[in-house]
Amino acid sequence: MTKVNIKQIAAIAGVCQATVSRTLSDPSIVSERTRNKVMKVVDNLGYTPNRLGASLRSGRSNSVVVTLPDITNPYFSPIIRENERIALSRGYSVLLGDTLDDPSLSKKFASMVKTKQADGIITNSQVLPFEFDEKTPDISHLPPIVSISETINIEGIHTVSVDNFEVGKLATQHLIELGHTDIVAIAGPIHLNTVIERTKGFKAALKAANIPFKDNMILHGDYSADSGVELTSEFLQRKKRPTAIFSFGDMISIGVLHVLREFDYSVPEDISVISIDGIYLGKYTAPPLTTVAQPMDLIGKKSMEVLLDLIEDKKPESNKIIVPHELIIRKSTGPVPK
Repeated sequence: MTKVNIKQIAAIAGVCQATVSRTLSDPSIVSERTRNKVMKVVDNLGYTPNRLGASLRSGRSNSVVVTLPDITNPYFSPIIRENERIALSRGYSVLLGDTLDDPSLSKKFASMVKTKQADGIITNSQVLPFEFDEKTPDISHLPPIVSISETINIEGIHTVSVDNFEVGKLATQHLIELGHTDIVAIAGPIHLNTVIERTKGFKAALKAANIPFKDNMILHGDYSADSGVELTSEFLQRKKRPTAIFSFGDMISIGVLHVLREFDYSVPEDISVISIDGIYLGKYTAPPLTTVAQPMDLIGKKSMEVLLDLIEDKKPESNKIIVPHELIIRKSTGPVPK
């Protein structure tokens, strides 16, 4: 068949032409049974819809932008995978932008929405990539945007994230329950919302256990393995080493575990290590990493669903979605050394 059209697809699938059009342009409004039937015919015939014509009629590009600060960080992989899965199921493509944590690059990617090359944006940065007057906080002029991971702290912006206060508190409580009182936290940059909230949770757990907080109990770097290497090497030079390390990210912990092995420390016999995120590499470290896991796939799914609802003028389920976290206990944490 040299040329396939919607009329032929409708005849073979046993549905009307309008149903085929709806399936291709807005799959979410068609029943799963009908959608599967139509798409099976589409796949068998090799039909490619005319996206340009469709976008001219609807005023949409049927593309969305997703920006992230570091494409090499495995934390983002499940999020992006689910972003793409949901987008494709609803007839959209995803344009991925690695900003290298540079606000100017974020604005360049966001400009694609302003110029109608994309219909909306998901950002993994707490910095809004559009012009915004904080003195008169009106977001009505902003295009569809969803903030995840490092969420934007502006009223009205849709966000999807874990409760970082509770995440920090839970990780610290686990160490305290094992008898640890000499705990060092290795955090990301001090200005990040995730770091601020996880630090609050860390301090709250210490206070509840009557363990005094001291400034030298927390060190700031970034969320990389290199940062874990550098800061672990630093505090191991102290006269009194900690019995436990709380990393604010799994990639930090990978660096921590590397340094401890280099210095012949046994984990958890000498020092326990706990982390946050739940990246897939964590279960393959030596020893496997105890972590407070974020449901990255759910973050990806929910954030794209919210964005597409905003684009299609549908009311999202919530302005602020908090997804559940989970303590995964592996072999990197144990009782305080005697």
